[in-house]
Amino acid sequence: MKQHLRIGTRGSALALWQAEWVKARLEALWPGLRVELVPIRTSGDRIQDVSLATLGGKGLFVKEIEEALLAETVDLAVHSVKDLPGDFPNGLTLSAVPEREDARDILITRNGETLAELPPGTRVGTSSLRRQALLLHLHPGVRIEMLRGNVDTRLRKQREGIVDATVLAAAGLKRLGLTPQHSSVLDEHVFLPAIGQGALGIETRANDKDVRALVEPLNHLASAIAVSAERAFLRRMGGSCRTPLAAKGTVTEEHVHLTALIASPDGRILIRGEQEGPHQAVEQIGGSLAERLLAQGGAEIMEEVRRNA
Repeated sequence: MKQHLRIGTRGSALALWQAEWVKARLEALWPGLRVELVPIRTSGDRIQDVSLATLGGKGLFVKEIEEALLAETVDLAVHSVKDLPGDFPNGLTLSAVPEREDARDILITRNGETLAELPPGTRVGTSSLRRQALLLHLHPGVRIEMLRGNVDTRLRKQREGIVDATVLAAAGLKRLGLTPQHSSVLDEHVFLPAIGQGALGIETRANDKDVRALVEPLNHLASAIAVSAERAFLRRMGGSCRTPLAAKGTVTEEHVHLTALIASPDGRILIRGEQEGPHQAVEQIGGSLAERLLAQGGAEIMEEVRRNA
């Protein structure tokens, strides 16, 4: 067994917290193991003044880290699963998904207004097309402002009045111990979360049996099953940050229930569906639900997004 592991991670406060969390658990599980964090600045971190959709999608937050994994300058990577594209590069795999944190979104406003209470014209900051589409679908009167940056940056910009409100993942706020004064949790059944939101993913080289054995005890089966169903939906949709997609898997003792949607970026069209099946059928569940949404008009939305890209 290896005695020294190098974790590739983004350098933001949240990414470092997540990597430190994995480091602490690995060192507790394997006495004598030394784990080192290797911060890597990704393209998504470097370019902050352009929307992710324009840049080409969420793979920009993992590309350089995956290159380090393939070059064997790091041994594993810790990601937010919602940042991962549908497919991994050849030679890499998702080896563990620890127990998922809260997958919901939180609306942060100046005076504690709920989404329904926001006055028309309220400037809501987000760089997520999913959040944009859902906000406009539920409250057509709001005005969407592009807002990039890490959690601290987006909270600061909201406090400074650059935007009137913003939407952030509950998981990131909880992990960093940040509880904004004027905030409300958005119902995940209405404001469906991003695929993989709240879950961490530990990526390794597929052929590195030693590292995979070390991280395997961190895998939480129910969380991994739910994330697998969501990512199967993502892969079949062929989606990225260019398309407003959302999905949430719920796991019971024998089944996984998947709810998913695709929306037009302006929020006017929203197509939603649900599917359930046994744990071992996650690929079929996600793929079949995607096929159904594509047939119900999702294919036209994706073609329109591609034409306007």
